[in-house]
Amino acid sequence: MALIVQKYGGTSVGNPDRIKNVAQRVLATQQAGNQVVVVVSAMSGVTDSLIKLAKEVHPEPPEREMDVLLATGEQTTIALLAMALQGLGAKAASLTGAQAGIVTFGLHTKAKIANITPKRVHELLDSGHAVIIAGFQGETPDGHITTLGRGGSDLSAIAIAAAVKADVCQIYTDVDGVYTADPRIIPDAKKILEISYDEMLEMAALGSKVMQARSVEFAKKFNVVFEVRSSFNTNPGTIVKTETSKMEDVVIRGVAVDKKQAKVTIAGVPDKPGIAAKVFKTIADANINIDVIVQNVSANGLTDISFTVGDTDAAKSVKVLQPIVKEVGAREVTATGEIAKLSVVGIGMRSHPGVAAKMFETLANNGINIGMISTSEIKISVIIALADAEKAARAVHAAFGLAGK
Repeated sequence: MALIVQKYGGTSVGNPDRIKNVAQRVLATQQAGNQVVVVVSAMSGVTDSLIKLAKEVHPEPPEREMDVLLATGEQTTIALLAMALQGLGAKAASLTGAQAGIVTFGLHTKAKIANITPKRVHELLDSGHAVIIAGFQGETPDGHITTLGRGGSDLSAIAIAAAVKADVCQIYTDVDGVYTADPRIIPDAKKILEISYDEMLEMAALGSKVMQARSVEFAKKFNVVFEVRSSFNTNPGTIVKTETSKMEDVVIRGVAVDKKQAKVTIAGVPDKPGIAAKVFKTIADANINIDVIVQNVSANGLTDISFTVGDTDAAKSVKVLQPIVKEVGAREVTATGEIAKLSVVGIGMRSHPGVAAKMFETLANNGINIGMISTSEIKISVIIALADAEKAARAVHAAFGLAGK
C-alpha cells in the first residue's frame, strides 16, 4: 500500500463537474489499494473575487482580515470534494490547514510553514478515509489564520508530502506537465520529461506559472520527488527531482517570461559607501523581493540605482523609499511598468559556453533592446519592453532549438 499526496489546482476544481471528476480520480487511486491525501486550491476565480470584495469595503484591506477571508476559498473546495467522494460511496473527511496540523509563522498573506504535525491526518488515513486538506493556509501558534501567498497550495502539498512521508506526490493542474515555454505564447513548446529542482526553481521564480517557487525550494530541501501532470487526462507528466549527470547534456531546459515586473529607480544618489545598504535594507524590512539590480557609473559624485520588483510591489517600494531619498540627499524615486523579464534556464549552461552570446544576438537580430541583465550559473535574464516579450520569447525559444517535433 502506497501513501499518495495529490494536489489539485483551481482550474481542476473550477466547477461542480470538475470537482466530481477529481473525486473519481481520488476514488480510483484509493480503490487501487492506496492511502490518499488530497490538497486543493480554491475554485478558479474565487480568490480574485474575494480580493475584489475586500477592496469594495476597504481600499487597503488589513492583511490579517485578508487571510481570514481568503482562507475560505480553499475551505469551500475541501467540503465540496469530500461531499462528492461521499456521494460515490467513499469515506472522506475535509480538514482546514490548522486541523491538518500546519503551523505557520511570519507575515500575514506571506506566511511560512514552521512545522506540520499530521497526527489527525494519519488517524483518518488509518480508518480508511481519503483526507482532503485546504491548501494555501495554516495557523500561527497563537491561533491566527495565515495564508502562504499566491500558489501556496503547491507549498502545502509538498510540505504535507514531506511530513507524512508520502511515497508519491502528484501536482495536478490544467497542463500536461512542465514545458520548454508557456504553450499559450509558444504553441510548439514541448513537454519536459524530467527536470532538476534547481531548473524548476529558476523557471518558477522567473515567471513559469506551473509551480510556486517556494514549493520547489521546499521540495529540494526535503528531497520530495514530485510529478506535475494534468487532471484532465492520464498522460504522464514531468518528474521534478535531484539533478543527475545526464541532465547537463541539455544546455537550455526552457524559456520563461514574467510580464508582472516593474522597475524602481532612485536618481541622483550620492556615490558613497553605505547608501546602497540603506536602500536595500529598507526594501528588505518592507518584505519586498527584488531581482535585477543595476547601478550606473558615477558622474559628478552622483549615480542612479535601479532594480526590479513584482508590479504589485512598485507603489509600496516608492512609498517606503521616500524617507531614504530625503535622508541621503538623492533627487527622486520613481517606478515604471510596461517591462517584462525574459529568461533562459538550464544546468547545462555550467559546462557549455556561448549561451549569453546567442541570446543577445538573437534579441539584437529581432530589434529588441535590453534594459537590464542578470545571470546565475544556470540562468540568464534580461529586462525588455513588455510589448516585445512574446516576440522575444518565440525568437529565443527557436534559437536554442527547443521547439517540439
